[in-house]
Amino acid sequence: MAVMAGGGTADAARSGGRPYEVYDVFTDTPLSGNPVAVFTAPEGLSPEMMMAMTREINYSECTFVFPASKPGCDFEVRFFAMNSGAEIPIAGHPTIGTVFSLAERGLIAPGRRSIILQLGVGPTQIDLEWHEKRLAFAWMQQQPPKLDGVIDDRTAAAAAMGLKAEDLADLPIQQVSCGAPFLMVPVKTRATVDRAQLDRGAMGTLLDKAGLIRRGVLIFSLEPAGDDATAYSRMLGFGVTEDAATGNATGPLGAYLVTRGIVPLAQAGRMMSRQGVKMHRPSKLYISATEQGGRLSIKIGGRAVKAAEGRMLV
Repeated sequence: MAVMAGGGTADAARSGGRPYEVYDVFTDTPLSGNPVAVFTAPEGLSPEMMMAMTREINYSECTFVFPASKPGCDFEVRFFAMNSGAEIPIAGHPTIGTVFSLAERGLIAPGRRSIILQLGVGPTQIDLEWHEKRLAFAWMQQQPPKLDGVIDDRTAAAAAMGLKAEDLADLPIQQVSCGAPFLMVPVKTRATVDRAQLDRGAMGTLLDKAGLIRRGVLIFSLEPAGDDATAYSRMLGFGVTEDAATGNATGPLGAYLVTRGIVPLAQAGRMMSRQGVKMHRPSKLYISATEQGGRLSIKIGGRAVKAAEGRMLV
C-alpha cells in the first residue's frame, strides 16, 4: 500500500475522501491575504483530476503535496491554476501556504533553517524562521531577475489603466520577471492605485506592440502612509481579474526597485508590499534583495494562517 506525504494510504484517501487545508497567505489574520487549498494526500490522482478538484475549490491555485522523487529535495509540490486551467511550474503564495501546512503537520522539524521543494521550475530553496516550535515566516527563493522591454507610450499606457499620464510616477513602465513576467506600472499615489481599471484590450495591444507578454500588471505607488510599506500595490491580470497577494509579481517588484536605484541594496533586505487592500483581503508581501556572486538574488516571504480544512469526496 502506498504511503502518502500527509500520512495514511491511497486506499484510505479513496474511502474517506481527499483531505485538504485552506491557508490564508501573506497574512497572520484569517479571512485576509490570499487563500490556497493544500491537498495533503493526492497520490494516485491524475493531472486531469487535480485540475477538476482545483475548479471545485475555485481559488486561483491549489497545491498537491507528494514525496520528493528527486535527490536532495524534501517534498514535491504541484500547482494547478484556475486562470490557465492547467498545471503551472511555480506560484508564490501557494508555496508559502504549503510550507506552513507541512510545518504545522509536523513534516518539517521545528527549528530547521531551510528545505528544498521539487517544483516545476526545479529544486527551490525555502528559508524558515521559527518562533519557539512554530513556523513564523518563510522565504522563497526566486528565479534570477530579468528586466525586459518598456512601454514608451506613457499616455496610452495610462489610458489603458483608466488614468492620465500625469498620474504616472516619473519611472519606466517595464516588464520584469523572476520566473514569470509582470508589467510594472508606477504611479504617484495610493489613491491612484485604487482607482485604476485595466482595459485588457488596450493594454494587450501595447504589450504586443512592445513584444512583451500578456500576463499581469502590477500597479504600485511608493507614497508613504505610516504603515512601513515600501510599496502599495494591486495586481490586475489578463486571466484573473485581480489578485489579493501575488508572490510571482512581488519578486519582480523588488528587482525593479533595486535595479532602478529606488531602494538601495543596503536597505533592500526586508522590503514590504501591501496588496489586496481594495479587495478587502489586505496582505503583506516581503521581498529580500541581496547580491550573490555579483548578481541580484531575490526572495519573497511572508506568513500564513490556517483558515479551514475539509475533505473532497473523490
